[in-house]
Amino acid sequence: MADVSMCSSNGAAELSPEEERVLIRDIALAAEANSKEGDDFFLITQRWWQHWIEYVNQEQQNGTNEGSSTLNNHPDTVSSSKRPAGIDNSDLIYDSTSHDGNGSIEIHDSLLEGRDYVLLPQDVWNQLYSWYGGGPPLARKVISSGLSQTELSVEVYPLRLQLLVMPKGDRSTIRISKKETIGELHRRACEIFYLNAEQVCIWDYYGHRKHALMNDMDKTLDDANIQMDQDILVEVLSNVNGGFPASKGASRSCSSEISQAQNMTLTVRELDNTYGISGVSTRGSYVGLTGLQNLGNTCFMNSAIQCLVHTPEFAKYFREDYHREINWQNPFGMVGELALAFGDLLRKLWAPGRTPIAPRPFKAKLARFAPQFSGYNQHDSQELLAFLLDGLHEDLNRVKQKPYIKSRDADGRPDEEVADEYWANHIARNDSIIVDVCQGQYKSTLVCPVCNKISVTFDPFMYLSLPLQSATTRSMTLTIFTFDSTTSPFPCTVSVPKHGWCRDLIQAVSTACSLKTHEELKLAEVRNHQFHRFLDDPCMPLSSIKDDDRIAAYKIPKFSKNALLLRLIHRCRPQGTGNNSLSSQWNAFGVPLITSVPYEDSVTRGDIQREVQKIILPWFGGENLTQDTDGDICGDHVADVVKTNGCPSKTMSLKFSLQMTNGSNDLIDLSSKEGKSVRVATSSAPAVVYVDWSRDLIEKCNTNYFENLPEVFKYGHVSKKARTEPLSLYTCLEGFLREEPLVPEDMWYCPQCKERRQASKKLDLWRLPEVLVIHLKRFSYSRSMKHKLETFVNFPIRDFDLTNYVANKNSTRRQLYELYALTNHYGGMGSGHYTAHIKLLEENKWYNFDDSHISLINEDDVKSAAAYVLFYRRVRSSDNMLTSNGALPNETKTEPFQT
Repeated sequence: MADVSMCSSNGAAELSPEEERVLIRDIALAAEANSKEGDDFFLITQRWWQHWIEYVNQEQQNGTNEGSSTLNNHPDTVSSSKRPAGIDNSDLIYDSTSHDGNGSIEIHDSLLEGRDYVLLPQDVWNQLYSWYGGGPPLARKVISSGLSQTELSVEVYPLRLQLLVMPKGDRSTIRISKKETIGELHRRACEIFYLNAEQVCIWDYYGHRKHALMNDMDKTLDDANIQMDQDILVEVLSNVNGGFPASKGASRSCSSEISQAQNMTLTVRELDNTYGISGVSTRGSYVGLTGLQNLGNTCFMNSAIQCLVHTPEFAKYFREDYHREINWQNPFGMVGELALAFGDLLRKLWAPGRTPIAPRPFKAKLARFAPQFSGYNQHDSQELLAFLLDGLHEDLNRVKQKPYIKSRDADGRPDEEVADEYWANHIARNDSIIVDVCQGQYKSTLVCPVCNKISVTFDPFMYLSLPLQSATTRSMTLTIFTFDSTTSPFPCTVSVPKHGWCRDLIQAVSTACSLKTHEELKLAEVRNHQFHRFLDDPCMPLSSIKDDDRIAAYKIPKFSKNALLLRLIHRCRPQGTGNNSLSSQWNAFGVPLITSVPYEDSVTRGDIQREVQKIILPWFGGENLTQDTDGDICGDHVADVVKTNGCPSKTMSLKFSLQMTNGSNDLIDLSSKEGKSVRVATSSAPAVVYVDWSRDLIEKCNTNYFENLPEVFKYGHVSKKARTEPLSLYTCLEGFLREEPLVPEDMWYCPQCKERRQASKKLDLWRLPEVLVIHLKRFSYSRSMKHKLETFVNFPIRDFDLTNYVANKNSTRRQLYELYALTNHYGGMGSGHYTAHIKLLEENKWYNFDDSHISLINEDDVKSAAAYVLFYRRVRSSDNMLTSNGALPNETKTEPFQT
């Protein structure tokens, strides 16, 4: 932690709020550019930070609408000019005497960045601390993360581990970074309990079981998969002949000691397994209540397997003779090995008896064909589920030789005809029990934002991944103005971090509009047809941009030489005053524009006139402006040729004049004396040009291009049923089906424009499967930080009615579903635990499957904020034919897949 001396809170008296803002902004940008692993970041309470933001922005808020906005989370509030008192982080900590065992002060659990605190680089903290004092300082380290270990993140919550000494029974809680080594954990454990390092070994004691001896002293706790609040067993060995080498602690323990410990571990596990099923009472010959042993962070696999195993159609299929359908030669499959391993495991789980099964053979096959699931790290159960469904499909694909089929474009044909054609083509290449049970079809509509070309396809899906509304990203819609006379203004929607900065928005828009190296982007908020503020401060938080704001982005040339930046404000006289009115009143209308005029030594009035003409001319159909015989542009006015039925009509004067104000607020008439120079302010301040239009001219111009801007985010219609819930599954489904633009990385090649476009995409459900798998997208990523959304989703257990969400109106039956299984995820990102809730249909009872532990639960306990993947099955009149998840009555027949 940085050694920062306490300074007087009056130490910054000589700096104005604006000077503080600029200094902190510059320090923050420099610090971010040079961030590296091991750096310190400091937590500071959001409450104090917000006060400071309002304090340093008061000059901006009290200034004109032309000014640039700065770090301001709430621009609409009236800022107090009072300088903040000392930094007060007391609302982030338990108390100043609560330490984590490593000298650091304990902070509250469940704090959220952007809501409770912000993270500041050390240099920024040092500067604020020197001005304001206070505290206490809460330093956290930057660590490497991600699969490639190249992403940088701040470890706000280091691991909290429970140390248990055996045989003494002493306990202690410590905080330690997950990037520390096992050797450092071993050293600290010996230091805390005053133990001789040569007589101590430590164990991964997850779930109060000896999972692994931690004897690789150079291995990090992250690599050892040690999780938050995990138990660590500190075992004191007695009568050790020779002990452990001092240099490696427990890394060279006696083979006899380890052998004895491993034997003891097996005994403990056997006892645990017995205890795990003791809570399940005997119920005659009922089956399907067999647990799966946790082989070491395999709860993600166990929960997914149990849900698939208890899917009635799969239980029936794999308990019959499915071997004849194995596709041994499919190059996309696993030569039948995955199907055989899964089928064997399913039969064991449905066999009589309650002894938990160790799924080692299945995990070995899984690791062979999907190396990402090898080892004993925690993984995402939904990712495993997606692999299993796809892999089982290919192993059981009844199509031995996949034909090549080229899809035809819709070409105006009825949706029903095109959808059936796409589905037939899909079945011709993909036909398996997985397709029969789990695959549906949705309609995908793409619309080009430039030429309005519509492309409709019908694609299969295996599951639906539904977004949660409280996501860490937000969609923002802007209107892009380009001045190359070839592209009309067009809306552009980008996805940015919810708690991001203006630089994130600028980067996203630059990518979406394919900004070239010789171009630059100017962003501005427009209110009442004028510039309200300019979004040119990279450190401005995006939270200051409201959903009902209107943002314009201007793509203008970047000049290496001098250039005068022009802000164009369109004006016209009020309705009913007439073009020849003597009234001096002008009202702003349309969207203001930005452009620039390059110059060597000076800028002439004609330079500005021609630049305005170049911008406005495309709105009149692209005709060249004409000059009169005297060389002026129609005397005191700009002139244009307006075509009627494709033929030029007489030259008409455009009834607008150009008035410009420079940095000195002088009003200059640009409509005459084209060759006269315009005095350019020595500063880089832009000039404002008022473009005054006549009513006749407005009628001839296509003002639709710039009349109205869309809101940053427009809320669509929400059904009555969704509005009754805080966050219902219906709301999540509507969010999934809502029309959205493609992300810039996945832009669509428009066959009509012959260019890649950020098309809008709309999904509609068309054909629903027998078993509908719904994935709630709880895990998200932003600013190199991983997040889990703990949002409670109110999902229906029965009567999940999707009838109104199916676009195929030829389907006459109701689309009703009931829940029969789900996986749950408890805990944080990468450190949680998976379980499954499953309903045995024969008993009409719900059970909790927690690895080898199985217990009866009430239906009211099925819903929780931990729900992750939901399994629904179709409700239909023939359901009484399947009396159990695994029952195989002779009269049961498989019904064809249909909607």
